[in-house]
Amino acid sequence: MSNIAVAPTKGQLLVDIEDMSMLKDIKKAISMVKGVGKITLSNRKSCSSYERSLRELDEGRVYEYDNLDDLIKEIEG
Repeated sequence: MSNIAVAPTKGQLLVDIEDMSMLKDIKKAISMVKGVGKITLSNRKSCSSYERSLRELDEGRVYEYDNLDDLIKEIEG
């Protein structure tokens, strides 16, 4: 008696991408793999401005100014 394994006809692969600027290149590379039919990007949860602010704080994208005049000078360039 022999056992024959049947390969699934269809499946999904979930990939976590840390650097979204690489998304286009990653999609292109995955599409070149034989057997890949369709690539879809799941909808990301939209963040509130408060959640975005917390993320920016965690990532160190925070700037400090001594006073409003310094901020205005920075904005004007």
